[in-house]
Amino acid sequence: MTPAASRLIEKLRRQPVVRVLFICLGNICRSPAAEGVFRAVVESRGLEHAFEIDSAGIGDWHIGDLPDPRMRRHAAARGYGLTHHARQVKPYDFERFDIVIAMDDNNRSDLRRLAPTPDDEAKIVMMSEFFSPGTHSTYVPDPYYEGAEGFELVLDLLEDSCSRLCDALQ
Repeated sequence: MTPAASRLIEKLRRQPVVRVLFICLGNICRSPAAEGVFRAVVESRGLEHAFEIDSAGIGDWHIGDLPDPRMRRHAAARGYGLTHHARQVKPYDFERFDIVIAMDDNNRSDLRRLAPTPDDEAKIVMMSEFFSPGTHSTYVPDPYYEGAEGFELVLDLLEDSCSRLCDALQ
């Protein structure tokens, strides 16, 4: 984990409630899956009271839509119900959330441009910060134009990293 991410996590550990926002491009594949997986991890540990969890997208193409049917199908096969309706990230989200987690470098760059202040920019962390050592990816790839294996890979990465994120925040 980068030193900046470590400092942010250490600060958040002291809060009674941590507000987590997951971000991807359109908010129909990766970020709602991250929201669903993280919510399941939190619930399995009895920590619902300690987290506020949401997701959003950089773009506005899918506002109001449910997650991609393929992602919902693959997530459901693993026991995750994805019912989030897509929304676009807004500058005020930086006030509302304590940590803003980007799925890839492009998402992070877009978020940095959107962050109203340097303190808000410091809330942006890559999901890959929480990958297990030895993971061969440096980001969560967008499965939108991929087959079933793309959605399965995303869920594999998110199950690992969401568990490790929860560990880090406890």
